[in-house]
Amino acid sequence: MLQPRQPLPVEDPQRFVAPGLHPRQRAWVEVDETAIEHNARALGRWLAPDSSLMAVVKADGYGHGAAPVARAAMAGGATSLGVATLQEGIELRQAGLEAPVLVMGNLIHPEELRSCLEWDLMPTISGMREALLCQNLASGSGRSMALHLKLDTGMARLGVDWGDGVRLLQALLGLDAVLLAGVYSHLADADAPDPGGGGLTALQQQRFESVLRGAGELGLATGVRHLANSAGTLRCRRLHYDLVRVGLALYGQAPAEHLSHTVPLQPAMSVRARVCLIREVPAGVGVSYGHRYTTRRPSRLAVVTIGYADGVPRLLSNQLEVLFAGRRLAQVGAITMDQLLIDATEAPQLEVGSVVTLLGDGGGERITPQDWAQASGTIPWEILCGFKHRLPRLRLGEVARDR
Repeated sequence: MLQPRQPLPVEDPQRFVAPGLHPRQRAWVEVDETAIEHNARALGRWLAPDSSLMAVVKADGYGHGAAPVARAAMAGGATSLGVATLQEGIELRQAGLEAPVLVMGNLIHPEELRSCLEWDLMPTISGMREALLCQNLASGSGRSMALHLKLDTGMARLGVDWGDGVRLLQALLGLDAVLLAGVYSHLADADAPDPGGGGLTALQQQRFESVLRGAGELGLATGVRHLANSAGTLRCRRLHYDLVRVGLALYGQAPAEHLSHTVPLQPAMSVRARVCLIREVPAGVGVSYGHRYTTRRPSRLAVVTIGYADGVPRLLSNQLEVLFAGRRLAQVGAITMDQLLIDATEAPQLEVGSVVTLLGDGGGERITPQDWAQASGTIPWEILCGFKHRLPRLRLGEVARDR
């Protein structure tokens, strides 16, 4: 069984900084918790009547810090929290959060499910095996165990096949130590443009409705019904049901351009780094590993103290830009593990110790996770989750006090 341990200082902006070092010495992530709260409120105003907001704070709050994000989202009206792993749920409890927490990953070992019972976390089940484990564990403890049943309506990932959903619901409701707190599914293609209102999302909703309708005809309670992720939430109120599970939008990012104007969202993350060296080189000089860039003119190159080990994709080499004093400066050469280079020839005021912005606002300009994702052939979710924990997370208020 997983043993309780001391709370992690997840809200401490210097948690990954050695004693005596300034948290902004080389590179850092700034998190605007007021933006998280704003986004939760804005999403709440958009929701269908009687629908509530689950803040998805898995993957350390998409790299923003799970516990601070959870608190900000709850302040903005979220009523429950979603995580992917058991340990993520335990860490929320250790941080003092008491809201309902759904573990959306599949827990298969008895000790994991026992820990859910002990830490008051709701597991997701995809079949009868896990349900019977929950029944046995709860029966031995003298208390009931709340869980959610997941239906596979088109992801071919977790969940019981939707065609078996009613049968499994019947079986679950025959277990006296198990409380069915919810039934849900996950949309595979809700961010795709769908002007005709059909397509995969419509098919998944039809399958979901079929199970709910079958349960209703048999008088089976389902608990809260939820289907929509961020894209589904922004796409159509008919997808909202009793609850929506919002991740990306909570952090101020729309899952697709055509969904970006549904709710006014504020980006919550900025990434900044410091210049540690400037060198003057002539034309014709090869830059960084493999000389994938050669200077075309006498150039002023600045070494910036962040690299792919911090979460800057190496695929962005020679495509990245940074912001300084309202100007976009090109990154040149291969991005390395701990540093990258920028061409500062047109920014003579940039000097050793200057701070550049890799993501976020800077002098009236903005670089977004979508910009990086498009340039590197990935998605903004991966960009946000990619920033490693050797970058300290600083709250916006702490950054302002330090300036």
